[in-house]
Amino acid sequence: MKILTVIGARPQFIKAAALSRVLRRDNEEILVHTGQHYDANMSDIFFDELEIPRPDHNLGISGGSHGSMTGRMIIALEEILLAEKPDALLLFGDTNSTISGAIAASKLHVPIIHVEAGVRLGTLENPEEVNRVVTDRLSALHFCCTESSVEFLKKEGLSSTAHLVGDPMYDAFLFYRSRAPKISDIRLTSLDGGTVCVPEKYNYITCHRQENTQSPDALFEILSAVNSLSVPAVYPVHPRNRAMALSLCEQHGFENIIFCNPVGYLESIALVSSACQVVTDSGGVQREAFFAGVQCVTVLDFVCWPETMVDGRNQLVRPDKADILEKLRAPMTVDESYKPFGDGHSCEKICEIIAQTF
Repeated sequence: MKILTVIGARPQFIKAAALSRVLRRDNEEILVHTGQHYDANMSDIFFDELEIPRPDHNLGISGGSHGSMTGRMIIALEEILLAEKPDALLLFGDTNSTISGAIAASKLHVPIIHVEAGVRLGTLENPEEVNRVVTDRLSALHFCCTESSVEFLKKEGLSSTAHLVGDPMYDAFLFYRSRAPKISDIRLTSLDGGTVCVPEKYNYITCHRQENTQSPDALFEILSAVNSLSVPAVYPVHPRNRAMALSLCEQHGFENIIFCNPVGYLESIALVSSACQVVTDSGGVQREAFFAGVQCVTVLDFVCWPETMVDGRNQLVRPDKADILEKLRAPMTVDESYKPFGDGHSCEKICEIIAQTF
């Protein structure tokens, strides 16, 4: 088959790295990078270290409102679909790149394959939820990471095309963990350009979502909580909130936090896996902490992955210092037999089902 794959953001690069390696054994894959994540530390480094094939098309579309970005992507993807004439379009997750591909392909009657389908929060106030719902409704094949996603699709009348395969991000985590650097070999680049070593004991924090960074109050509470913990924290700062993070650091010091530039995927899974605790607002990082058996709190007002919310392993917190510290004090146990995200072979299952379907 000739399959056109659309990616544009960090989590999609990771999943594509795992799936493309298997998909290309028996299929021709045309890779399109929309440019949604364009910063070198958020995009180029992932292609280099994960050995993702270089995109056949790079659209360079980023910035602007949801409508502006999505509209420009639809126009560009329609042109590529008409030129490439693929047998199917493969999409990951729930970004603007995802919904743009779905709309463009559906208008041209190109079958859509959606990986990480069926995830639901239950509110259309979340922009990613809109992207997920629309993409699932337009897709011909739905590959689900967890049983709960299958159940959501059944409720929406999509059970005949829903397949429980596991999480490609878990596949990637298992494959690349052995290739990740040792913590002692990692050199972080501070925001002022200096080089910093990772402490022997540390916590790991990621924070980039708009609701946690659109005003300094929420980010201040999160950083205050992390700064008061007994070991230092490593905080790779997303380009979106770099200015705010720098301003808060200048005002309040936060001597117990290492503010640094974004890190690559291999460094990130090394840092997550060896951390004492993780504080994040990322759907991907909370799963990686779960995979690694590291206690995590997630600063959001909705549950992304209920499968991780067991035995104190991941807890939802408000952007509130007291709430974060209270949840981090909770005991955690890890049941090694509990594998809600599959067996690490989801990509093989996806490719088998694609071959059987088309």
